[in-house]
Amino acid sequence: MRIVLSNIGTFGDTNPLIAIALELKRRGHTPVMALPEVYRSKIEPLGLEFRPVRPDIDPANTALVEMIYDVKTGTETGLRRFLFPALRETYADLRAAATEPVRADLMLLGELNYAGPIVAEATGIPWASYVLAPLSFFSAFDPPVLPMYPRLARADRAVPGMGRAIKRLARFVSRKWPEPIYALRRALGLPQGRNPLFDAKHSPDLVLALFSHVLGEEQKDWPEHTLTTGFCFYDADAGNAKLPEHLEKFLAAGEPPVVFTLGSAAVLAAGNFYEYSARAAIKLGIRAVLLVGGDPRNRPQVPLPDSICVAEYAPYSALFPRARLVVHQGGVGTTAQCLHAGKPMLIMPYSHDQPDNARRMQRLKVAKVVRKKRYTPVRVASKLATMLDEPKYARRAESVARLLAREDGVKTACDALERLAKTSEQ
Repeated sequence: MRIVLSNIGTFGDTNPLIAIALELKRRGHTPVMALPEVYRSKIEPLGLEFRPVRPDIDPANTALVEMIYDVKTGTETGLRRFLFPALRETYADLRAAATEPVRADLMLLGELNYAGPIVAEATGIPWASYVLAPLSFFSAFDPPVLPMYPRLARADRAVPGMGRAIKRLARFVSRKWPEPIYALRRALGLPQGRNPLFDAKHSPDLVLALFSHVLGEEQKDWPEHTLTTGFCFYDADAGNAKLPEHLEKFLAAGEPPVVFTLGSAAVLAAGNFYEYSARAAIKLGIRAVLLVGGDPRNRPQVPLPDSICVAEYAPYSALFPRARLVVHQGGVGTTAQCLHAGKPMLIMPYSHDQPDNARRMQRLKVAKVVRKKRYTPVRVASKLATMLDEPKYARRAESVARLLAREDGVKTACDALERLAKTSEQ
């Protein structure tokens, strides 16, 4: 079959799609990656067909990234100032990818591609959707942490009905946001349909929850036909999963380090994270790796001892198994790699799903959490000292990794897509 895989987001949003596409190709299918132009150089060397979808992502626009990761207004900013202004272009690009030069047999759409369900409805092409974290389901029975109202999360188990109240609050606060989606539907002669932020983004036939059961168990108010697959891992750079040479030498020269990283997006709005992280590592006298990205402003100003290694990028699948502990922002991709490697975490969440992921890791007893505005060298050093001195965190993380080893998210997802395609042909 010819299947179009599409989303608009970070590497954490895109890497699971790449993992699925490579397996579909191995099975003899033709995957088409419909993504922002910035990903072309990562996709084409893998031998996958690439089709650009607007809006493109400009990694140099750090001001926009900082606004999107604001804990209070980040989600609204990302939708109303980045995704929705280009919605009609997204629709045109995705429709072309799905119908030219030949019609696709199936589409797999991420929740940030809000034009996707409209393309499916207008063309009649069968589709599946995917989500990467439990937050996306906004379950009343497993209520998420809302970044702008984090205190509500403390009451969700103590106050009867709080989960339903959180769900209603999320819908009320965002009630005006999807007007551009409704306008596009009207222009195409389509009815308004279900709420695109909470309901219409989920396929009526197959919703792939591309995360592990250890992150979230299925709830009775999840969409019909939801399948929890397990994580889908991929983090190579155009197929290259090797560590930088200087980092490889550093790892081989001593005991496992603490790794400090902010993923692929939050690293563009790092602030004092790396400076404070370096000072905390120096204060504790521990070996550390700082993955600082390409922005020179992220390099610490404090003089660094030989016990601290700085690198722009390293594939997590190669680095995390050789780490002692990982400090990160709570993105689901980074969190999944930590769980897979069996490493405890200190999480400093920004926004979106990150505060909810962080709480889930805390409940799983593999992590501690520190709020972004409380991330200081003294406080970080104190939390790290506690975690490094108590073997229970490492033991628990290793136990969870053994559970993940039983899952095969890529195989489960591809099997489900093939079943859906066969059903749609009948």
